[in-house]
Amino acid sequence: MHVRRPAPTGVHRVSSRKPRLSAGAVYVLLMALAVLFVGPFVWLLLAALKTRDEWAAVPTHILPRQAQWENFTHALTDINFPAYAVNSLFLSTMYAVLVTASSAVVGFGFARLRGSGKRGLFLVLLSTMMLPQILTLLPTYVLFSRLGLVNTYWPWVLWGVASSPYLIFLFRQFFAAIPSELEDAAIIDGCGWGRIFVRIFLPLSRPVLLTSFLLSFVWTWGDYIAPALLLDVDHTTLSVAITAWYRDPHGNAIPTVQAAAAALYVLPALLIFLFAQRYFIRSIVSSGVKG
Repeated sequence: MHVRRPAPTGVHRVSSRKPRLSAGAVYVLLMALAVLFVGPFVWLLLAALKTRDEWAAVPTHILPRQAQWENFTHALTDINFPAYAVNSLFLSTMYAVLVTASSAVVGFGFARLRGSGKRGLFLVLLSTMMLPQILTLLPTYVLFSRLGLVNTYWPWVLWGVASSPYLIFLFRQFFAAIPSELEDAAIIDGCGWGRIFVRIFLPLSRPVLLTSFLLSFVWTWGDYIAPALLLDVDHTTLSVAITAWYRDPHGNAIPTVQAAAAALYVLPALLIFLFAQRYFIRSIVSSGVKG
């Protein structure tokens, strides 16, 4: 007796539909996350275009009746916006350059140099990533105050030279994935570790260098607590000025002008990320998968 088996075409149909469904679910999830992340920025722009009455109205008006573009004019003229922007730009750039350079050197040491206790020291370094910044900020404030460094930019110089645990991890992962034949050939040619680092490893690590600079620049550009704690009115950054100085004659905050200033404040970091996102993604993928 001959028994017919089910046709295998159905199996192929089921297996061919699963990737389509999973891909559709992924797209829906990505769109939901995109709306979730873009939503606050859109809300900020809408708040910047409202009047103070529309801002305080209950129930909330999502769209302004008439766009108040003069809020951006007040944001640029009511305080010395360019001077505070220059302070933020100088502080962010200086810290990003220093911490990128120092983290690259330390990451190279953990990835390529040999030494007793290196693995344990690297684990201790990774454990410091779990510490909230606020726990170390207050003790360092006391230290900087006793050294006379408050109201100066020296704390950011010292933080930059001291490197960052996360950036060290990023550089270490990238350098560890580079084939050892390159440094072996350089050692045979008489190169020391300094020349190997500068002439071979640094040129190959451009995506990580750019990613490190971008991350550290945005960290400092968006920081509020450290400048508010360590800097006076003349040396403070734009984030502190936006929060503190937009006031009406009665001393009340003007939220619509603050929203317009915050929208202008976000633009440099947004433009830098859009320009460098290709290198940023390449660096994260290479250091995370190959390490």
